[in-house]
Amino acid sequence: MNTTHYTHTADCEGLCVQYDLCFPDNHDQKVTEFETAYHETLGELGRLTNTADGVDYAVAAASGIVAGIIDVLWVGEFSIERANQWGNKQVEKFVVKVAQMCGYGGDDLAGAVKYLEENFPIAADKATHAFGGGFAHHLRDFSHHPTPVGLIFSMLTQFTSNVYGTDVAGHFLVVPLKEENDLVLLGKNLPEKLIFGVINWVFHMVSDMAGSYGSIVEGKVGTGLPGPIVSLLKEISALPIFRKMNENGYKEFSVWISKLFNGTLLGRRNASGNVVEPIKFDLRTEIGVAHELGRQALPVVVNECVVRAFYFIRRLFSEIKENEVRRIGDLHKVNWKNTLPIKNRTIVRMLTISTGVMEVIDLADAAVRSGGNIGMFVLRVNYVGVVRFAVAGSTDWMMGVRKARLELAMASAETAKTAQVAITMIRSVERQKAQTQENLDRLTEEVNKTAQLKF
Repeated sequence: MNTTHYTHTADCEGLCVQYDLCFPDNHDQKVTEFETAYHETLGELGRLTNTADGVDYAVAAASGIVAGIIDVLWVGEFSIERANQWGNKQVEKFVVKVAQMCGYGGDDLAGAVKYLEENFPIAADKATHAFGGGFAHHLRDFSHHPTPVGLIFSMLTQFTSNVYGTDVAGHFLVVPLKEENDLVLLGKNLPEKLIFGVINWVFHMVSDMAGSYGSIVEGKVGTGLPGPIVSLLKEISALPIFRKMNENGYKEFSVWISKLFNGTLLGRRNASGNVVEPIKFDLRTEIGVAHELGRQALPVVVNECVVRAFYFIRRLFSEIKENEVRRIGDLHKVNWKNTLPIKNRTIVRMLTISTGVMEVIDLADAAVRSGGNIGMFVLRVNYVGVVRFAVAGSTDWMMGVRKARLELAMASAETAKTAQVAITMIRSVERQKAQTQENLDRLTEEVNKTAQLKF
């Protein structure tokens, strides 16, 4: 690389310091790139700097108080029972609607489930007994999990003639399909395998969501399917890392998941500790839990809207005042980027304060109403608010870390700016020196010509 060197000497407390400034021939291009990056970094530092004042903090805190009151008075306790009931209703409507789309002419749940069971069977049902019968095989048989993993195991069954899951102790189990009537639902070619392994599987999952036809006719809730959370836990429990066994030789984690799914873990108990009303945590309950979390999101959304709206309105009025906007036509003077309540540390700090205040009220209410009962306390906590506070706080902290790093980089940039000023001055002196020398040469030439004249 071709470079240009400038040697410079400076006196420093009686010492003569000589240093060499060198830069490539494409220095001007590099300087332009440096200046661009320098100003972009200044803008980024502005974004990462908290400029909130007392008014901003007061409004943020007030918004948090309002959101906390909404949470206390309207959201209330997180209810698994309410989630289960709501999820049941939604699943029943969905199953009937899907069955009707597939050709079912009725409108009752039992008939819809029966129609789907008969028209969309899957090979894995042939191994029902090996996976614990009607009350357990939906959990233990992985191809009965309504998740991408369940679909993968459904396709594996088509290509390997095996059904995969866990045994009663929680260990991974492979059940081969050997009987001739078991193999009827295994495709003989790729299109058939896709139909049995994907199409039939999807609609069979729908038929199992609300329980079997027999249980519905008897007026029972039915086994149903494990939701994405329970399915994932069950699949993970089969890994070798979970080795702890109970006194019966069963994996403790697997037993815990089974109790969660069949309702004995969350069910209501009498004074003796016996389960009198099981509350299943299946797909229907998980759908209901999502609905319950939606209720918890209401005060969080209200808080977000209030804080961000205040930020926007206040910054907009500030821009209008600073830029002397008198009419609609002057709005082009407004720097709209400065008014947006997103991606800057000021709005993040305000949201951290507002969500923090809301959670203080939420946790205080949960502590008082629970009366020291940990279980009741857990049910009254607004988890959406907790997560939002954690996100806001961590974002604020990360912005602070990034700002510190950029400020350190800017210190080096200031040194480079000083060197650039020195180089500019040296170049200016050299240009003046060259111009002076040119003028001297011209003057000398004129003097010589004058001296040669004869009078």
